[in-house]
Amino acid sequence: MKLTPSFRTLPCLVALACAAGAVHAQNQPAPMSERSFVPGTQAGYMGISAGQSKYDLRSGTGGFGFDDSDTAFKIYTGGYFNPYFGLELGYLNMGKADRIGGNTKAQGLNLSLIGRAPLGEQFDVFGKLGTTYGRTRTGGYSGFGVNTGKDSGFGLSYGLGVRWAFTPQWAAVLEWERHRFHFADGSSDVDMTSLGLQYRF
Repeated sequence: MKLTPSFRTLPCLVALACAAGAVHAQNQPAPMSERSFVPGTQAGYMGISAGQSKYDLRSGTGGFGFDDSDTAFKIYTGGYFNPYFGLELGYLNMGKADRIGGNTKAQGLNLSLIGRAPLGEQFDVFGKLGTTYGRTRTGGYSGFGVNTGKDSGFGLSYGLGVRWAFTPQWAAVLEWERHRFHFADGSSDVDMTSLGLQYRF
C-alpha cells in the first residue's frame, strides 16, 4: 500500500507525543490511583468507543458492489507506569467490507504502549504504538482476483487521539488508529476513527 505523506509521518508523531510526556514528567506529578486491571500499572481506566472503519482492500472484478467502510467499535482497559506512559489492552471489531458478492470481516485483540502529554487540567493528547492479533474472514465468489477464507496473525498498530476529562472520573476520547490484519488475499490495513467514553478508577 502506498502511504500518503501524512501517514508516513504518523509514527514520528507518536514518538513526539511520548517525548512531550517526558518533558512534562519533570514537573511534580499528581498522586495516581493504585487500581488497575493491567498488571504492573496504576491509574487504571476502561472505555468503550464507536465510529467508522475503512478497509484498504482490493475490490476484485465481476461487477460486484464494493463498500470499504462500516460501523466499528472497541472496548478496552489500561493503566500507567507513571503519569505519562502506560499500557492498554482492548478488543476491537472493524465491522465488514462488501466485495465480490460477499463480505470481509476483521476483529482482534490489541496491546499498545501509550504516551500522553497534558494540554491543561482537562485535556491531553496521546499516541500509541503496539500490535494487534487479528482474525479475519473473507466471503464471496472466488475467481475474481480475491481469495476467500479465514486468516489470522499479528500486525502493527498505531494511533493518535485527544482526551477531554469533563469530570475527575469521566472523559470523552476522540481517536484515529490503524491496524494491520492478515486476510486470505494478503495483509492490509484497516483504519478506525472513533468517539467514546472513558472511566478512570
